[in-house]
Amino acid sequence: MEGTLAAVGAGLAVIGAGLGIGRIGGSAMDAIARQPEAYSSIQTLTIIAAALVEGCALFAIVVALIA
Repeated sequence: MEGTLAAVGAGLAVIGAGLGIGRIGGSAMDAIARQPEAYSSIQTLTIIAAALVEGCALFAIVVALIA
């Protein structure tokens, strides 16, 4: 039973990370479409934000598997 709950928790963390990174990417594309000259700064901020979301998801997966 514990393994099943850990798998559900890890799955929810992955789904949340996927949704978060998808929203970041979509918003970045909208921003680039509106201001193409700001591409490099938008890209940098997008990569940083995606890395932070991915780090939180990894932490959530580890916590789910430990607990």
